[in-house]
Amino acid sequence: MTDLLFRDIDIIDGTGSPRFRGDVLVEQGRIARIAEPGSIADADRIIDAGPGAVLCPGFIDMHAHSDLHLLTEPGHFPKVSQGITTELIGQDGLSYAPIDDATLAVVRRQIAGWNGNPADLDFSWRTVGEYLDRLDRGITPNAAYLVPQGTLRLLVVGSEQRAATAAEIRRMQELLAQGLREGAVGMSSGLTYTPGMYADTGELAELCKVVAEFGGFYAPHTRSYGAGALEAYAEMVELAKTTGCALHLTHATMNFHVNAGRAPEFLALIDAARAEGCDITLDTYPYLPGATTLSALLPSWAMSGGPDAALARLDDEATRARIALDVNVNGSDGCHGVTVEWETIQISGVANPELDRYVGKRLNEIAVDRGMAPVEVFFDLLRRDQFATSILQHVGHEENVRAIMVHPGHMGGSDALLAPARPHPRAWGTFPRYLGHYVRELGVLELEDCVHHLTGRPADRLRLRDRGLVFAGYAADLVVFDPETVVDTATFDNPKQQARGIRHVLVNGEFAIENGAPTGNLAGRALRMDASRKETL
Repeated sequence: MTDLLFRDIDIIDGTGSPRFRGDVLVEQGRIARIAEPGSIADADRIIDAGPGAVLCPGFIDMHAHSDLHLLTEPGHFPKVSQGITTELIGQDGLSYAPIDDATLAVVRRQIAGWNGNPADLDFSWRTVGEYLDRLDRGITPNAAYLVPQGTLRLLVVGSEQRAATAAEIRRMQELLAQGLREGAVGMSSGLTYTPGMYADTGELAELCKVVAEFGGFYAPHTRSYGAGALEAYAEMVELAKTTGCALHLTHATMNFHVNAGRAPEFLALIDAARAEGCDITLDTYPYLPGATTLSALLPSWAMSGGPDAALARLDDEATRARIALDVNVNGSDGCHGVTVEWETIQISGVANPELDRYVGKRLNEIAVDRGMAPVEVFFDLLRRDQFATSILQHVGHEENVRAIMVHPGHMGGSDALLAPARPHPRAWGTFPRYLGHYVRELGVLELEDCVHHLTGRPADRLRLRDRGLVFAGYAADLVVFDPETVVDTATFDNPKQQARGIRHVLVNGEFAIENGAPTGNLAGRALRMDASRKETL
């Protein structure tokens, strides 16, 4: 490796402390020395970062759905171009390890709207360790992994809506422990997604006890972000209290009309638990709409048995009427306990090319164009796209987003789905949007504090021994950006747009982005938790 010297540059070290001026020397992939400006005489290469530049730790994305994109597009330009040098994957209770042949087939279909379903990808891994080994063959950013609780349930219990037996819970605990021994940093859940949502609190508690034993953390997508959101958060907080498991509330927000302005109630619940000694953190994305799959709006009973059983139900007139009653009148648990507001549902991607014309349109618009009831369009898209349709849900509230992002336990997470044809702009713009819109334009956060939210704080959550800070001896995961120009350019109409103001990105001491352009370096690797030391290396 070539030694690099960033000479006489503003440094924000990731601790939240004020910036300072200095020289930063990088040798053999690590920060070798930090010194007074101009005091390091020479290096193989001296980097002129340009006027006004700031050097800080690489950003850590605490909620990424890049589980397949890292393998199919290892350069990972949408994320690395934002300054992201580490991602946390395996999110929302559904991912691709541990797995067997039958479960893999179900998972690939169920979350095709998140990650795509590439026919030519070699899915030969089966364990968490084997999946992490596959990442080590070559990726640009680093990646850490969460064992997905829904996948565990698929492996052991299946797709049916029923309680797990004591023997099945023990088997899930064994698989979870194996994944943690092999390097996973914790466990995720998707409690509005099947089959993870079929687990009761007692089942989750038994799994959280294993996570706590290994020093990991639990990252749940809770049972609701709409009606019953506070009760759903309270369930997770109680799990943390009773099991001693660290809790990280993923894409923590208060959405839908029932929660407008209610973020302070949520934060009061979190603060009370933290005051009692509970280890609780959270992440958010700086946008109002969410993103998921169209099939996620179905009530949980309709998805029991897996995709084929659910598709069969859509062919039965009486069952369709029952589903329509739930989504239109009663409120679907898949839609967070609220009725579906079709004008908030925007198609972002499809697998069936016959449906391409609907990408970017809202369900109510399609219904008007076709002269059909919105729920009938819903059924038609589900059947014709075999549950592979991805959507945006325009259900957020700005006052809630701002209130939550200033919380002392807050971190950044993109929740980016990269597979859709028209993805959520957070896939390309999350971290520059924090720095440009919410720091420079609105002043919601100070720059040093925001960088702490995006670097040092998540590194601590992940137990990263030597990342997330600009300290001598730490891995050289670094970003150089211009705080006066950094901004997201991705929009809902044109989301695949590189952010401005990110000049350089280094991963393990090698340029991933140089002067705003990708280098093709694959310097990243899987970051594995060492359970014996309770550190991630």
